[in-house]
Amino acid sequence: MEAVKPKTQEFLYFLLWTAEQLFRPTFRNLTDSYEQWIYRNGLHRQLAKLEKQELVELMAGVDNQRLCRLTEAGRLQALGGRDPEAQWARKWDGRWRLVVFDVPRKFNSRRDRLRRFLRGRAVGCLQGSLWVTPDPLTVERRLLEDEGANVRSLILFDAVPCAGERDAQIVSAAWDFIRINAAYGSYLEVLEQRPAGSVRDDAAARKLQLWGRAERESWQQAVWRDPLLPDRLLPEGYLGRRAWRRRIKALAEAGAQVVGFGK
Repeated sequence: MEAVKPKTQEFLYFLLWTAEQLFRPTFRNLTDSYEQWIYRNGLHRQLAKLEKQELVELMAGVDNQRLCRLTEAGRLQALGGRDPEAQWARKWDGRWRLVVFDVPRKFNSRRDRLRRFLRGRAVGCLQGSLWVTPDPLTVERRLLEDEGANVRSLILFDAVPCAGERDAQIVSAAWDFIRINAAYGSYLEVLEQRPAGSVRDDAAARKLQLWGRAERESWQQAVWRDPLLPDRLLPEGYLGRRAWRRRIKALAEAGAQVVGFGK
């Protein structure tokens, strides 16, 4: 998914607040809304740009009210690029995909670039040069084919453990769920800091906006570390699901706080 500017993602994020559900796009009234307060000097240009990017859909409602709907692409951008529920619910065929490489030290920059790429794709590191994921390596394979990869330096495998190794052991070794849970714990603390009460003036709106930025940044930091594994692979004590449920509730409540602002 193509990245958008931080300001654009923030705007999509605030639209998400007042959606009927986080799970699907929905129309909502933009007249005298909280979003107009945020982008009072450029809302129409912003919306036109988002519509051109197919991140929102605009339409006229009753009494000349303007309605906006996040598209599925817009909703995913607002969520940070991945839908946790969809990720946890995805099927797994029981096979692990391995990325094995041996890049000479004189090509350190290439090796570091490969590791960053794999980490960005939520591939877990079993060893420095052995990475693993439960998902097909479709994108990775295409990129390697484009580069004309040398199997002596990098190769992909589709495999299953054959010496009694348990999937839980592989998960524990490949991803640091202690740090992942710590990040979700910090995120849950941010949720508790949400300002209370309905937004009635600019000062209250500003406070809620600042909390929203902190919430979004904290969530992104937590979910960036998380491979969002299929449900059957999630380790015991995993905090991601709890944090996600709390996020749904908190953003719905934040949306209710700003409804009617400016009227």
